[in-house]
Amino acid sequence: MLGFSASAGRLLSLAGVLALTTPVVAFAPGPFVAPAQAQEAQAQEAQVALEPLVIVTDPKGAHPVEHRLSVEVMRTPAEREHGLMDRRYLPPDRGMLFQFHREQNVLMWMKNTYIPLDMIFISPKGEVTHIHENAEPLSEDIISSDGPALGVLEVNAGYARKIGLKEGDLARHPMFGQ
Repeated sequence: MLGFSASAGRLLSLAGVLALTTPVVAFAPGPFVAPAQAQEAQAQEAQVALEPLVIVTDPKGAHPVEHRLSVEVMRTPAEREHGLMDRRYLPPDRGMLFQFHREQNVLMWMKNTYIPLDMIFISPKGEVTHIHENAEPLSEDIISSDGPALGVLEVNAGYARKIGLKEGDLARHPMFGQ
């Protein structure tokens, strides 16, 4: 942010020159993705296997809705420990699924994670048991499953609210026997 000072005039003049010499770039509507983020996302996708996951909202209601994602699955302790650390971008139709090999109380944190996330805790039957919305980037605060879970799905912050996700909704993936 520019403050008003004696040097502000020079900065404004330089900005005027840049405006005259810099090409105008138009962006299509939708989320802004900087070129570096797009390159990082493409590199990540080339290195990882993505698996389909379906979230079903209102599964027992009159109008269940399926929401499809592609997820990276973290199965080993080393993979689970690193997760989305150091990443700066997660495409909107992607997520990361943490697989634990037995149902347990799960504790997560956002250390070295730059992307705000929703964390969705899931039972062995694929039932959503707890949702932690908008986990704060870079925080070392502990986020608890508030009960036993077999898996945790991390998605971009706001996704759970956008699709109307509630406890009791379902996640379909082979990890949950489906």
